[in-house]
Amino acid sequence: MQVTATALPEVLELIPKRVADARGYFSETWNSKSLAQVGIDLSFCQDNESFSARKGTLRGLHIQAPPNAQDKLVRVVAGAILDVAVDIRESSANYGKWVGVELSAAKGNQIFVPQGFLHGFVTLTPDTHVIYKCSAFYAPQSELSVRWDDPVLGIDWGVQTDQIILSRKDEQALSVSELGALLKCGAVA
Repeated sequence: MQVTATALPEVLELIPKRVADARGYFSETWNSKSLAQVGIDLSFCQDNESFSARKGTLRGLHIQAPPNAQDKLVRVVAGAILDVAVDIRESSANYGKWVGVELSAAKGNQIFVPQGFLHGFVTLTPDTHVIYKCSAFYAPQSELSVRWDDPVLGIDWGVQTDQIILSRKDEQALSVSELGALLKCGAVA
């Protein structure tokens, strides 16, 4: 498996090797032993799948606060997305910076998003299936959302604003400043 650091070095792009023949291909998408050798040494306890029927469906930006913080490994099994991670670790020199990686079923690449990063994605094609592994169980009391269009972050989603489809929850998300204040005062668990 090829592992490459992104512009935010803790966020990694993983490209599994595909062994192809006349039948199709085989690919090992996760191996804890080999990935521990490149610094991804953790156990995943939950797999999630999302399906988005329409291009422009945006999910995020989400995070679970400590003690329920999650690492995520995201991949696309049908279609394509722009996957975005935002560093919100207060002590980080990269605080508030974001990186976007296009993930597609055709390429088979994945993105590793560690704890302390907001995560979200927008679908670039209709009928997109995304699967992601999480290192902690879903804990609704710790879940927080930040606005996808927060001007402080300035994320370029690569999709026209009028094409964006959001959930009600994501429409009511916090600004990154409001999130920072909540995390500082320990208002979430």
